Parts: sequence; C-alpha cells; structure tokens
Amino acid sequence: MESKHGFEWSRHLMDFHLAGFAFHDGIEIIEELKIGKPVTLVSEPDNPHDPQAVAIFYGQHKIGYVPSAKNELLSKLLYFGYSDIFEARIQYVNMENHPERQFRVVVRIKDGRKKI
Repeated sequence: MESKHGFEWSRHLMDFHLAGFAFHDGIEIIEELKIGKPVTLVSEPDNPHDPQAVAIFYGQHKIGYVPSAKNELLSKLLYFGYSDIFEARIQYVNMENHPERQFRVVVRIKDGRKKI
C-alpha cells in the first residue's frame, strides 16, 4: 500500500548471521534450511548467558540465536507478547562458510494496515 505522499517505508527491520548454529539442532535438519523458509523468534529471558537472548527455531528445532548485538529490541517486543508482528525467514545460505556464517535471517514487520 502506497502512502498519500509517495513515500513507502520498507518492512525490513534487521538481518543477521545466525549465531550459535553449530551448538544446536541445525545440523540435524541442515538440508531443509533453504532461502525463504520461515523461522520463529522466541524470547529466552531465563537464558543464563544473556537475559535478552532470542532463539531461532525452524519448526521444533532450535537452530541458533539472534546475535547479542542485535537482540535487545526483538527481545523486549517478544517478551511483551508482540511476536505476531514479525515475519522472519532464512535470507542467505552458503555451506562453504564457517558455521557461524552459513545462514542469515531477515526479520520484517508484517503489514497490519487495512487495505482500502
């Protein structure tokens, strides 16, 4: 939907390499992780390493985390129940890279405006 003034915000909120991939379930489902596949963001306020941790799940499998340098806003919104405003997907896959650089995730804001 275009605004009356011709300016349109991008729905892009952030993107990042998936942190901690090598330490979670990703290797078990690595063949399923393709560009465009949806992932779920889950706040982990009881995480012993980072109370602002945001885990990333593909189905029931935890595949890593939002890097700590980018998790504060997402963590706060998820904690207060706003998970339904985000759309997160795998944005980039390169199996030749180091495990911490093999996958990127993009987080976009869903468009909740009413269509006219």
